[in-house]
Amino acid sequence: MLSPVLLPAASLHTLTRTRSHRVIALRFSRGYAIQAPGAPTLDIFSSQTKWLQKERAAADVQASRDVDYLRDEVASRLCERLLDVNRHFPKVLDLGANACNIARMLTRPSPDSPSSTTRAERLSTLVAAESSQAMLYRDADLPFNQAMEIVRQVLPTSEMLPYEANTFDAVLSSLSLHWINDLPSVLAQVNNVLKPDSPFIGVMLGGDSLFELRTSLQLAELERRGGVSMHTSPLADVRDVGGLLQRAGFHLLTVDVDDIVVDFPNSFALMRDLQAMGESNAVLGREMGAMQRDAMLAAEGIYRELHGNDDGSIPATFRLIYMIGWKEGPNQSKPLPRGSGMISIKDVLEGQTK
Repeated sequence: MLSPVLLPAASLHTLTRTRSHRVIALRFSRGYAIQAPGAPTLDIFSSQTKWLQKERAAADVQASRDVDYLRDEVASRLCERLLDVNRHFPKVLDLGANACNIARMLTRPSPDSPSSTTRAERLSTLVAAESSQAMLYRDADLPFNQAMEIVRQVLPTSEMLPYEANTFDAVLSSLSLHWINDLPSVLAQVNNVLKPDSPFIGVMLGGDSLFELRTSLQLAELERRGGVSMHTSPLADVRDVGGLLQRAGFHLLTVDVDDIVVDFPNSFALMRDLQAMGESNAVLGREMGAMQRDAMLAAEGIYRELHGNDDGSIPATFRLIYMIGWKEGPNQSKPLPRGSGMISIKDVLEGQTK
């Protein structure tokens, strides 16, 4: 598998990756930022099912590595956000580390000085915490482990952080939070383990991710079965994330969205990759609604008819919600009081028009 390419900032990016059986094109576009209150109130996902999915996915090491193109690219973009903060981070937590994708991206040569420095020099210790031991240790023998100090810790549950308060200089989380049932509680725990005036930087799937697959499966079942079952997992909306961060006690919030569009030869290749990633549906009670073969074939035709590309491939959209929040600290910058401005923006704009 080819190594991920770090893309320059722009409104639209294209990345093509060649694999043994197909060409995958990734297109990136920056979206919008918005926030509103909200929180889940009951368990939606089966933690045991998700743990089994990750364990089984990591057991086939090569297949699991082959589908890391999405996690590696997202982890690289998350690291860029961390390194925009001009400070050294002695101890950083990677919450829901998967196969230590963040550590691998940090140890890649710096784009500004590829021959000498790596981005890992900004960190002293990275604590990689993950509930799936097989996934966490999948790449423990690869060279990037010697490029920085990585401490792997297997969590008994993905929703309890076994760390003392004020432990970490930063907390990162890449593509794991969308499987959390009680997200407000986990964010509050993240705030607790951070040192004062330290950042939490996370990214999760949300919103309209895989809307092409969702609509195709629903229409196919409606046509073949006369009803719709839950075959894809519900995801948080971007409008909820800012409110959740604020409720957890974070300040100086930033929430933004990236859309990554991956082109596949057919919907079956998409679902195989999702399974190899350990990203299959984990909704409670999902076993009761297994999709039949005729509905799957119908969904493939609907997918192509509604969303197919001109070259015969089909697109799959992954909507990524990036979030940044800072734990309150004594020397933290604070907004000026309302009405304290000495210059009127109205006067400035009117002066420019004269």
